[in-house]
Amino acid sequence: MKHLELHILQSVPVTCLNRDDLGSPKTAFFGGVQRARVSSQSWKRAIREYAHEISPYFEGKRSRLIIEPLKNKLEVLELGESEALFAAKKIAEVIGKLDADAEKKTGTLRVKTVHYTSVGELQAIAEKFIEEFRKLDDKQSFQKYCDLSAKETLESAEKKELTALGGKYNPIIKKSVKAVGMAVLKDAADLSLFGRMVANDHSLTIEGAAMFNHPISTHKVDNELDFFAAVDDWQKEGESGAGMTGTLEFNSSVYYRFAALNLSMLADKEHLASMTLDERKEVVSTFIQATLEAVPGMTKSNSGRKNSMNGYTRPAYVLGIIRDKGHPVQLINAFEQPVWTGSGKGVIDSSINALKKEEEQLNKTWKLDKHQIARATIPEDKDIDGFIAELVNHVE
Repeated sequence: MKHLELHILQSVPVTCLNRDDLGSPKTAFFGGVQRARVSSQSWKRAIREYAHEISPYFEGKRSRLIIEPLKNKLEVLELGESEALFAAKKIAEVIGKLDADAEKKTGTLRVKTVHYTSVGELQAIAEKFIEEFRKLDDKQSFQKYCDLSAKETLESAEKKELTALGGKYNPIIKKSVKAVGMAVLKDAADLSLFGRMVANDHSLTIEGAAMFNHPISTHKVDNELDFFAAVDDWQKEGESGAGMTGTLEFNSSVYYRFAALNLSMLADKEHLASMTLDERKEVVSTFIQATLEAVPGMTKSNSGRKNSMNGYTRPAYVLGIIRDKGHPVQLINAFEQPVWTGSGKGVIDSSINALKKEEEQLNKTWKLDKHQIARATIPEDKDIDGFIAELVNHVE
């Protein structure tokens, strides 16, 4: 497969980019020592949100609250309020199980599992349903289907009628969901890149074209504790002691980050084949920029202690490669032996040298460069604009 690889070295100062259930920075054991770690999901979310800010093609949202938006779109298109709500619930049932308890207790309309979708996809589903609904041209029987479904107890004749109406309308409800694919969407490139898993119906699952590692430090890391004391500004004169004290864990690390993008998959009919070449190039350009510039915790949804321990840095070194065949290969084993240069000498330069040595050795032994058609680095070869242009030039 033709693919893009990004190998990134990034120094992040005192911070807690990604915490565990106890509030401690996440770690991993690799090469015989503890490393700092950030989960791939944490960094992917930061990348998705950053991409959303800079491109109109990244409008995907994860939510359980898909019923109300569907209802609103169905109302605008044709249906009355009760029929629209009923149809929206039926459509949602295809995607996931309805959360009946939430509706009963709080009136919240939602499914039980988070669904990755976009406004464009929900609009397309609603339009497809209305298209099929109009072919039947029988609004009264659909209203009857709504009314019977709402009743707690049914007579025998009503049960038969409900079954018959279900056999009439359920197929078009399912068809409206399954007929909408990536081919008709222009606002959901992130679904193609990051993928979607739908447990309720695997035919709605989308395999992501992008791959990520769990970034880990190139060196040994021990989490440290920050003791803090907050002053009570209204404390009476003569009284002593802090208004509040506590501790926070943190670390500082040089991370090795790896991301890859299956360019062959990205162009197929299950992903972005409906886009023009220029549009796909913009998607890949956005992906590269967001992957290089996004940092977990720098968004509204995840503070990552951005005000008290701001960790917003840019990579110190990036290696980008395009290969026309083969599979993406990490260079993580450059750091299986932890990098350490001694006190006061830093870690970045040694990490860069180790990465270059690992790439050279893999090329020599495994001929990884045999199918390499483009290679660029930051900051040695290119600035960010030149780097992106060099790689995106090979998108087809």
